[in-house]
Amino acid sequence: MPTASTPSPSALGGARWNTFPETGTALTAREFFTAAEPLLQGVIDDNDITGADREVLQAQIRATLALGTRETSLPLAVGPDSAPAARELGEQAERIGRELAAWADEALDRLLADRIPLPAGPLVVRSHCYGHLLTHDATDLLMGRRGGPVTMQLYNEWLHQIVLLRDALLPFADWRDVPLPVTPTGLRHTEPARDAFLTELMVRRVRHAGITDFARRVLTGDSGPEGYGFEANGGAVLPAVLDRPLATAPRYLLTWRPAPEAGRTVTYVVRTRDYYAAPRTLVEDLPPAAAPGPLTSRVVPGAAADGVRTAAIEVAADGATARVDLGQALRGHRFAHRPDGTGDAYSGASRTADVWAALSAPGLVWTQAGDTTLDATGLEDLAALALLGRLYPENVALAPADRPAAPAGTGGNGRPSRLVVLVDPPQGGRRGGLSAGKP
Repeated sequence: MPTASTPSPSALGGARWNTFPETGTALTAREFFTAAEPLLQGVIDDNDITGADREVLQAQIRATLALGTRETSLPLAVGPDSAPAARELGEQAERIGRELAAWADEALDRLLADRIPLPAGPLVVRSHCYGHLLTHDATDLLMGRRGGPVTMQLYNEWLHQIVLLRDALLPFADWRDVPLPVTPTGLRHTEPARDAFLTELMVRRVRHAGITDFARRVLTGDSGPEGYGFEANGGAVLPAVLDRPLATAPRYLLTWRPAPEAGRTVTYVVRTRDYYAAPRTLVEDLPPAAAPGPLTSRVVPGAAADGVRTAAIEVAADGATARVDLGQALRGHRFAHRPDGTGDAYSGASRTADVWAALSAPGLVWTQAGDTTLDATGLEDLAALALLGRLYPENVALAPADRPAAPAGTGGNGRPSRLVVLVDPPQGGRRGGLSAGKP
């Protein structure tokens, strides 16, 4: 007697609303978006969506992913007075949101013309209310004329997954390339980490360590020691400045890069946690500026122990070597003041100092005798980053050499003296020896 055929467990339809592999995997943003498209197909099929309705759904996803709308899923107010980290993350959210919305436009056009078959039958998805407000037109479309609870839940689940996708990618400057671990429920496993991170972002002054920890929890599912980066699952996550010109690189965002040797999770930590207590050298005691010889630079990681490691930037010149803690260099880049384009530039300081002398000085270099310029133009970006790690990270200014000059101060009128580091304009910088060492 023949037995009745049963649908394959992997067939779309019923409670299976995606084309994710059955076992755990990692997908890029585009791959995840495509794998979740059956939810949109279910909305189209169940609600008899037409081309005329498409604009309503397109407007909805834009309103959800934008900042400052009634329907926003990220009520983050960003303005000139916002903390730098919040402003950077807000701009990142808008960039990612605009691209995801454009992908949604393309998907709706394609699915209306060439539907995805659901061989196991119509989708039936139970999706909780996640508090995403709909536009009035979307509410009328999904719950009114032809829709109902099934259509609303299908769309609600799709919308929530796209919001989770956007938020999981917030820490990453190279967000299109990041492999996100995905489960049969999509990205819902990131919800606890997302809630904690967004609370810190919107309620407190979010720290770089908090951004790094959120990235780690998204990619590994676990928290760990406080640090500025980590290795895990065949990749390394470190600040984006290591891949970009210093003058324009994000202060807080990270990049993911393949690291095949990375197995268990290892956190990169700063060597001197309390830089206030580090020894100091006055820049006034250094030799005057001289024409620096050729400098080469590379990142050299230390050995991992107890799940953490430090790393150094090694700068070499004429047989001599200077080593600067990478964590301190990245801290210096985050703290450095940058001219805002309104005449706040820093050429014409009262004195100059020798770059190599500063790089090889003991402790952290600072000044009490007026503004001092250190000319790092023509250097590899990594060597210039190392210089930032050798300077006491307060009252340091990072300025492209092509900015218009403005009168420099002398530390008077109650203003502390500044160390001004001149760097090449973004198109002129040279990355340096990042590929010569790990990560």
